[in-house]
Amino acid sequence: MSKQEKHRILMVSDFFYPNFGGVENHIYYLSQCLINLGHKVVVMTHAYQNRSGVRYMTGGLKVYYVPWKPFLMQNTLPTFYGTLPIVRTILIREKISLVHGHQAFSTLCHEALMHARTMGYKVVFTDHSLYGFGDVGSIHMNKVLQFTLADVTQAICVSHTSKENTVLRSGLPPEKVFVIPNAVDTAMFKPAPERLSNREIVIIVISRLVYRKGADLLVEVIPEVCRLHPNVRFIIGGDGPKRVRLEEMREKHSLQDRVDMLGAVPHAKVQSVLITGHIFLNSSLTEAFCIAILEAASCGLLTVSTRVGGVPEVLPDDMVVLAEPDPNDMVQAITRAIHILPRIDPQEMHTRMKTLYNWHDVARRTEIVYDRALRCSSQNLLERLSRYLPCGSWAGKLFCLVMIIDFLFWRLLQLWQPDRNIEVVPDIHLTNHMQDKTARDSNMYEHLR
Repeated sequence: MSKQEKHRILMVSDFFYPNFGGVENHIYYLSQCLINLGHKVVVMTHAYQNRSGVRYMTGGLKVYYVPWKPFLMQNTLPTFYGTLPIVRTILIREKISLVHGHQAFSTLCHEALMHARTMGYKVVFTDHSLYGFGDVGSIHMNKVLQFTLADVTQAICVSHTSKENTVLRSGLPPEKVFVIPNAVDTAMFKPAPERLSNREIVIIVISRLVYRKGADLLVEVIPEVCRLHPNVRFIIGGDGPKRVRLEEMREKHSLQDRVDMLGAVPHAKVQSVLITGHIFLNSSLTEAFCIAILEAASCGLLTVSTRVGGVPEVLPDDMVVLAEPDPNDMVQAITRAIHILPRIDPQEMHTRMKTLYNWHDVARRTEIVYDRALRCSSQNLLERLSRYLPCGSWAGKLFCLVMIIDFLFWRLLQLWQPDRNIEVVPDIHLTNHMQDKTARDSNMYEHLR
């Protein structure tokens, strides 16, 4: 890519601010770094409560909160063709050159990528999670993913384990899938100014309290660790359906003075919770890549984690103690971590994290994927339909029918409202003074939230 040639990218996902999570953070930080590289980035997501319409975030990041309400687990109701008019309008208004969808669970992502390919745009998909193959939900999700990725230009996964999982589930050629890990904002996640005393060991857990995050393991692990180590205390941040089980465990074993339940912790306050502890405990049963581990390591905490998914790829061996997702093995791992603690230097760990994981490096690597996607040749409708037929004897024909209808609907929209009648919005170039003011306003808004 020449220095003059810059991309105009539309990020699409059901998961974005004001909701907090790994996907939301990934989209936000990646967008900010791409803007710093000179690209234009626009985000499209669904409305959140009374937040609808167009909003601007730090650095001039433009966000379209389209008027669709979440239906289930922050996902919009699948409509197949209902989002085509608004996706088409945004693509033309913003003069988008490439569409980047995030997360296999996102209905809005799948529909936007489908419409973008119908209109001839190049598309990139990032998969942030791992999925199984045996349960009913995974079987249906994998078939949807196969439909979306059959015509995707390039794909990105956050770990090598995630890449293997995505290739197996979707049938996508491995050479079209790139591995680009997540990163951490080391300027935000800093260690405590003074090293904590080891007289009392504080173990931090910050996670959604759901089955997939291993909340049931915590119910068995915490009482045993407290029995073996009288100087250990737990701080648990997060909320979810499994919170009741943890509170019952605390009552049953009379651990009210040794297990603090904080409830949901806003992302802006995560660092202040992390620096009160020595060890970070991750009990997930499946993870493609755990950003929470990076945040904890950046704050100087030694990590104890289950050996699942892409977690073994995240940190060097001297910064993490891995265990099988079994209560006994996790208790032994925590005991080993307690013995290692005196050798841990939080400031040195933070310095290493600065070099290991950097959002600017993620943006530069993603930029290479964009360049490769835009160099790919364009296909007409018949050539694209041939990609869907191998998806199954019946599913392949159904997918072709869906794409043909989408193509006809798009042509009908072109007749009803030609592209030339859609107003193109001017680009806004913020000066340094305006960027500083936008950042201050954004920080003030997050504080008020």
